[in-house]
Amino acid sequence: MELQHPEQLSPFVLLSIVNEKLRLTCDSLDQLEDEMEMSVQSIEEKLHKIQFHYQNMNNQFVHD
Repeated sequence: MELQHPEQLSPFVLLSIVNEKLRLTCDSLDQLEDEMEMSVQSIEEKLHKIQFHYQNMNNQFVHD
């Protein structure tokens, strides 16, 4: 799936896409950044608004 403007997605839709990519195709946030063409900082800021943070051990965003 190619996303034209991932930064415009709602945080909940972004969360779903990001966690799916982390589970299936990306082994790290760096890979995710390259694949989504969106900075890790932007992803984290957007998901922080809905109280999710990245958990390195599980390679996914989880609720605070």
